[in-house]
Parts: sequence; structure tokens; C-alpha cells
Amino acid sequence: MSTNNGYDPGLAGVLAAETHLSHVDGLKGELIIAGFPLARLAANATFEETVFLLWHGRLPTQTELDDLKQELAGLRPLPEATLNLLHSAAQAHTTPMDALRMAAATLDLGIEAADNLTTAKTIVARVASIVASYHRLRLGEEPIAPDPALSHAANFLYMLTGTPPSDARVRGLETYLNTVVDHGLNASTFAARVIVATQSDLVSAITGAIGALKGPLHGGAPGPALDTVFEIGTADRAEAVLQAKLDAGERLMGFGHRVYKVRDPRAEVLGAAAEKMFQADGDMALYELAKTVEETAVRLLAIHKPGRNLQTNVEFYTALLLHGLGLNTDLFTPTFAVGRTAGWLAHCFEQIQYGRLIRPQSRYIGVMDREWVPVAER
Repeated sequence: MSTNNGYDPGLAGVLAAETHLSHVDGLKGELIIAGFPLARLAANATFEETVFLLWHGRLPTQTELDDLKQELAGLRPLPEATLNLLHSAAQAHTTPMDALRMAAATLDLGIEAADNLTTAKTIVARVASIVASYHRLRLGEEPIAPDPALSHAANFLYMLTGTPPSDARVRGLETYLNTVVDHGLNASTFAARVIVATQSDLVSAITGAIGALKGPLHGGAPGPALDTVFEIGTADRAEAVLQAKLDAGERLMGFGHRVYKVRDPRAEVLGAAAEKMFQADGDMALYELAKTVEETAVRLLAIHKPGRNLQTNVEFYTALLLHGLGLNTDLFTPTFAVGRTAGWLAHCFEQIQYGRLIRPQSRYIGVMDREWVPVAER
């Protein structure tokens, strides 16, 4: 809560950066990515097009897009040291986000003399390979070598399963990655900008951002939103189960957002993407059940908490879409990082151009004028 002297412990309302990358309007339910309304970009662009857009401020030509795809594909293989680290992490039963945080520090092995753009491409390519490879290792299976003929999204799904994915699944994942690629000056993005503002390197900035994302107050947990859908099981149980949760004072996961005071625009985009994917290659019964749960929850929340306008947030359809892609819930946040890494790097590029150290002030509120007491007299 802001105080009269301008201090806010969460820096709420403090303007700390100007950016060309994204604009969030919580009252209007609006998210703009590099000038494109989210729905227009996310459902049409390949992930590589979105990466190019954020890093260069415009969409690529066909030649530029082909070159980027080829470069990213060539950078996917992980160094032996990174794979050894992931093997050790799997043996220790490390969580996927902890494993990603550990492995992130090795992202620039073998590219120490590279320029920032090459380093950024390597980071984007290898983060996806780390997440997919570690998933295999936790299952007791060896990582699958990347396929350079596949797009970034398609290859990620291939490395997870060993099976080339359908076009519908690739489009579903690409829409998701585009949707989460950037979202204003959130905690992980701010962490990346603070680190790179010291003239540290991109790998350090991304490692710090992953550390921030790992915290539950930022990365969140989309899984519980889907757990409620599975608990309900059939549409005729939705009202009774949700009403009982509200009566017990439980929070309905997947609804309400601290920024958006109307329906989260990311939920709108991911809901449409989930419907298309499930229709083409999935379980439509699950999708229809989720829609019923969503509609019932929004209606009951309006009655139970009038005036709060608690609408569907990004977690609800994130959980449904990623589950439909066959991902376990502990892969949800690492997969988010696969998309957000490109946005973190774009912010790093902006901050490098500004060339300013981020150094806010603090105010001392401790005691003053203490007298020193020798240890024998304490």
C-alpha cells in the first residue's frame, strides 16, 4: 500500500521503463504486443515471427524468417556439460524449474565470444531443449536429439514425446508461446532489465529472470485450475461443487487477476486456440466441460463477490491447452519460460540501448546513534 511519502513496498504505480514491446491495460482488458492486438498476433504468427518482431521492431521478410528458423535449429543441441548437469538433477529428483534455473547458467557454453544477437538466439533455442531434455530424463529416458527440419514449437513437442506433432498441436503451442511472450514490466522482466543494466551478460539476465519466475507469486500454478475441472467431472456437478468451494471460503483457481479488471485478453486468445486444437486433435468433451465450469464459475463469483468482476484469467485456458498438448502440470511454468525468454531478451536489448544503471533509492528507518559496547560487557 502506498504511503503519503511516496513509498510503495511493491513499487506499484512507479514508472521504471519506457518500452516498445508490450502495453497492458487492465481496465480495458487490452494487451498490445509490439503494436499488434494480442489476438491478431498470437493466432497468426509463428513463434519465430514473434521473436523477430520483438527483437527488430517489425515482422520479418520470408528470407529473414527462413534464416532465423535455420539459425535457431542449428543452436538447439545442448553442450555435454549441460546434459551432464541435467542427468545429475534428475537423479536428485530436482523440480523442472530448479533444473532449468541451474542449467540456464550454462546457456552460453561454447559461444563466449558471440555477439548479443547470436547469444540471444542460442538462449532461445537451448531453453526449449533444456526443458524437453529434462522432462525425458525425469521419466528415466534419454533426451531426444532436436530435429532441424521442425519449427521451434514443433521441435519442442517432438523432443518431449519422440513423435512428430500434428499441425493442430503445433498451432496450439505457437499461439500459447506468442500469448505469453511479453506482459509489461512484470517481476521476471524487471529482474532481467536490472541485471543487464549493470552491463552484465544476457545469460546472467535470463538466469535471474528464471529465478524470479520460479517464485509462486509470479510464475503461478495453472495446474489447480484444471484440477477443479477434473474434480467436477461432469457438467451437471459444476454448480454444486463450485458453490461448495465458495461457501467454504476457497478461491476458485483460474479466475480474477490483479491487473485485469475484466476478462483477461490472454484467456480469450487461449480459449479460442484450445477450441481449435481440441476440435482437430483432442478431447472435445473435456473442452466442453471446461467451458461449462468457466461459465458457471463466473456467474457464481458475480453473485458471491458482487462488484469484484472476477473474470477468467490466463491460468484457466493455459492449463487446458497445455494439458491437451500432453504436458504434465510441472511442465507448465517451464513451458511458459520457453515463450517468455524471447520477451526477456527483447527487454534486455532495450535496456542495453538506454545504457543506464537501474538504481532506486531506499530510506533508512532503523535506530540511530548507537553506542558501541565491547563484547565482554554485553
